[in-house]
Amino acid sequence: MNKDNFLYAYTAADSTKLKIVPAADLMNSYLPFLIDKKIAVVANQTSVVSRGSLTENQNYSHLIDTLLSHNIHIEKVFAPEHGFRGKVDAGEVVANDKDIKTGLSIISLYGANKKPSKDQLTGIDVVLFDIQDVGVRFYTYISTLSLVMEACAEQEITLIVLDRPNPNGHYVDGPVLESKHSSFVGMHEVPLVYGMTIGEYAQMVNGEGWLKDSIQCDLHVIRSLNYKHRSTYSLPVRPSPNLPNDHAINLYPSLGFFEGTIINAGRGTEFQFQRYGAPFFPSSDLVYIPESNFGSKNPKFKGEVCHGNNLSNEAWMNKVNLEWLIDAYQKTPKEKEFFGKTFTIHAGNEDLRKQIESGMSAQEISKTWKPELEKFKLIREKYLLYPE
Repeated sequence: MNKDNFLYAYTAADSTKLKIVPAADLMNSYLPFLIDKKIAVVANQTSVVSRGSLTENQNYSHLIDTLLSHNIHIEKVFAPEHGFRGKVDAGEVVANDKDIKTGLSIISLYGANKKPSKDQLTGIDVVLFDIQDVGVRFYTYISTLSLVMEACAEQEITLIVLDRPNPNGHYVDGPVLESKHSSFVGMHEVPLVYGMTIGEYAQMVNGEGWLKDSIQCDLHVIRSLNYKHRSTYSLPVRPSPNLPNDHAINLYPSLGFFEGTIINAGRGTEFQFQRYGAPFFPSSDLVYIPESNFGSKNPKFKGEVCHGNNLSNEAWMNKVNLEWLIDAYQKTPKEKEFFGKTFTIHAGNEDLRKQIESGMSAQEISKTWKPELEKFKLIREKYLLYPE
C-alpha cells in the first residue's frame, strides 16, 4: 500500500470548496484499498456517510450499509462505549450483539473486552476505524482507538482511520495527565483538551511510541476535506447519549469534571452538560428535577428538586473553565463529600482536587498548567494534518 494514497483528499480543484467533508464521505480515497479484503469496522451511530454532494446538506446512511452496497466484505463490527447504536448509558456494560439489519456480528469493546483479541482478528486483512471524537481526554473513544491500534500492531493488520473534524479542535487547555493516573478514561500524557482530530491523535500515539512495548501500527489516515482547527463544525449525529447538541459538546470539557463529583451536570434532563445543580444548593432561578431518560437511567438526584446554574446561553468556549467547578464546591455543605472516587482519573492528577480545596482561584490553577501544555504543544505540532 502506498501511504501517500491514504493521505489523498480529492483534487486541488475540489479543495477550494468550503464545505467541511469528513473522510467517510470521500469514498474514492479508501474504497480501492478495501476491495477483495476481509474487513472489520470499528463504528457506532456517528459512522455516517452523506447522501448529498460536497456542497449540499443531505441525509445520511450508515458507513456499514454504504460499504455493503459497494460489495465490501465486512466480517464483523466492533462497538465502543455506548454501543453500536449509541444508546447505552455512560459506564454501562455494552454486550456483544448481532445487527438486525445486516446480520453482522457486533463485538463490544467496552467492559471486560476493551481490546480486540487475536481470535477476534483472525482472518481480518484491514480494520477500518470511523468514530466521531469530541477532543476531550476522558471521552473514551480515543482509548478505544489506542487499544485497536495496539491489537492491529500485534497481529500485523493494517488500520485505516477515517478522520473527522474535532468540534473542540480550536484550542489546547487543561491539566496534562500524569502517567500514574492512566486508565481507560485517559491513557496518555495529554491535556484535557488536546486540539487534534482522531486521525492526528492516532499518528501521535504511533509516532511517540505510546503503544505497548513501543510497537508500531501500520496506520493510514484518510484526511477530512476543508477542515481547519479553528473551523466551526456542527456534528450531524450526537456522539453519545448525553451530548445532544453543539453547545453541550462545547461545554463538555469544563462540565465533564462533574462526573467525578456529587453534582448533577444535567443528566436526566434535556440539557445535559448545559447546567449543573444539586438539592442542597441555595435557591436559584434554575430549578429542575432529574428523571430517567435516554442515556441516563439513574441520574444523580433522580426525582429530587435541584437548584443550579443554567449555561444554555453561555458564550462559545475556547478554554477550560474551572469557575463552575469551584462555584459548585463552595456551594456544597462541608459535611457532604464533594469529590467522588473517579475525580482524580477525570482530572488526570491529584493536584486539581488539592488546589480547589486550598481555595485557589480558577486563574491561579490554570497558570499551573502552562509548562506542561507548552511541552505538549511541541509534540502535537509534529502530527497535525490540518492548518490551525
